Amino acid sequence: PASNGHEPKPVLRNINLTIPAGSTLAVVGPTGSGKTTLAALVARLWEVPPGQLLIDGHAIREWPLESLRRAIGYVPQDTFLFSETVGENIAFGVPAHDPLEVQEAAEIASLHGDVEGFTKKYETMVGERGITLSGGQKQRTAIARAIVRDPRILILDDSLSAVDTQTEEKILGQLRGVMRGRTTILIAHRTSTVRDADQIVVLKDGHIIERGTHDELLERQGYY
Repeated sequence: PASNGHEPKPVLRNINLTIPAGSTLAVVGPTGSGKTTLAALVARLWEVPPGQLLIDGHAIREWPLESLRRAIGYVPQDTFLFSETVGENIAFGVPAHDPLEVQEAAEIASLHGDVEGFTKKYETMVGERGITLSGGQKQRTAIARAIVRDPRILILDDSLSAVDTQTEEKILGQLRGVMRGRTTILIAHRTSTVRDADQIVVLKDGHIIERGTHDELLERQGYY
């Protein structure tokens, strides 16, 4: 809602999307186009009008929130880390975790090499009482946190923006195995991040203005 007396303006309008189970949807578009709002609605961080968003044929509100959240691995733009160890930050929300699974998730997220350089490795404290991670390391920790949950739906909201293109390519290559068989929503600014997606939608001003594969969109020579 607007706080200046004006009518609230819808962030998304006329969005008609089907994401087949196990496929990858990429969402691109300028800042403020509604990409993060779309991701937040799927994760039910915000409520959507009744009957507007279905998962496996059921309205999202019909799913118990705990079950829904357990099935989703969500990596937001702004990563929040706790004043805990690196390992505990990765395993956050997974009570009975296996240290080997934490390490495997860190390897997929290209974080393991960095952690091996820390004095206490995965027992190294993060934050006020320990090391301060770089922006890229924070993002990779959040990706590892999502992977270790073994989610059915993986949402990456511009979560490779703080890493260089070489690291991004490496992470994406390693993520392909994780994404296989999972429904993935990939939000990005770089076309290099999304080129292998099953379908790409371009959002602008809350509308889908283009959709297709990377090659199809390049051929059209439109906004993409």
